[in-house]
Amino acid sequence: MDRRPGLSARLKLTISYAGFLLVAGVLLLAVVWVFLLRYVPDYDVVYGPGGIIPNRRDLLKAFAPAAAAALAFLLVLGLLGGWILAGQMLAPLTRIADAARMAANGSLSHRIRMEGPGDEFRELADVFDTMLEQLEAHVTEQQRFAANASHELRTPLAISQTLLEVARNDPTRDQRELIERLHTVNTRAIDLTEALLLLSRADRRNFTREPVDLSLIAEEATETLLPLAEQHQVTLDVTGETTRTVGSAALMLRMVTNLVQNAIVHNLPAGGTVTVHTGSQGDTSVLRVENTGQPLPSHLVSTLTEPFQRGTERVRTDGHAGVGLGLAIVHSVVQAHDGTLDLTPRPAGGLAVTVRLPATERRNRG
Repeated sequence: MDRRPGLSARLKLTISYAGFLLVAGVLLLAVVWVFLLRYVPDYDVVYGPGGIIPNRRDLLKAFAPAAAAALAFLLVLGLLGGWILAGQMLAPLTRIADAARMAANGSLSHRIRMEGPGDEFRELADVFDTMLEQLEAHVTEQQRFAANASHELRTPLAISQTLLEVARNDPTRDQRELIERLHTVNTRAIDLTEALLLLSRADRRNFTREPVDLSLIAEEATETLLPLAEQHQVTLDVTGETTRTVGSAALMLRMVTNLVQNAIVHNLPAGGTVTVHTGSQGDTSVLRVENTGQPLPSHLVSTLTEPFQRGTERVRTDGHAGVGLGLAIVHSVVQAHDGTLDLTPRPAGGLAVTVRLPATERRNRG
């Protein structure tokens, strides 16, 4: 934005300091003048032979030059001292401006780390450092996500290209097999693209909020996934009560579906169980999904919500890898609804996932 050139803050403070000191000097000299006038007459008074006390005109002639010299000294002192003091006061702002300028040029690793007591400038610098840290982490995460997404999308496209080249170079090859494999690869690419779009939608929070009953959402998700559970010999158990919250019913349905589906496919080879429970705790709505399975190390659990982290140490009963965005989408949906997501490994094996959402919409989101 183009702006008219103006006075710097340091010069403005300098003029303010000098002006204040000059006004204070004028007031002080005025008080002295009024005090002197009380004891000096406006006519000549003679005491004895040749003894004359000066009148007010003589006092003015003597006082005026001295007062002017004192005001000139105060003005120079105010300008010089004000310039130095303003420079010292604005030095922290200069450091903050330099850091902001470096951040604008793409350097997010720089930190101010201002020393000294906890005043307003120190608080501003600390807030700016925190903002830079969060921004750097966000940019790094986005770059990693973009790289992973490009890699994931490139894989099915490369496979499709290979299959098409095989079909072109070997017309005698079984076309039905090639078409079936191409269909599988294309379906995977579509699923990945839809997952990326859903993740982006949740991150932007551009959805309509409405009253939602988590218990009904849980029942709908488990009914949809019941054939998958039967296929993998997993028992589904849904319990709980009416659990109301506010948000997008479609996003919450995808959230619960992903949780239950993950609980089914990451389970025991046979005879596993998945428990879905909904309930309320004060002003918080709680959804809990637990599944049996192999014991999980804590370092693996902490990475499951990261995009494209499939948890290679987890046992799957479906024989194929997903797109790696299931729990990432769950985490994004929970955050978009101002909730919390807790993943805890069960001592007997498997995972317990707890989603806590506000029972009513939070008006003030900061």
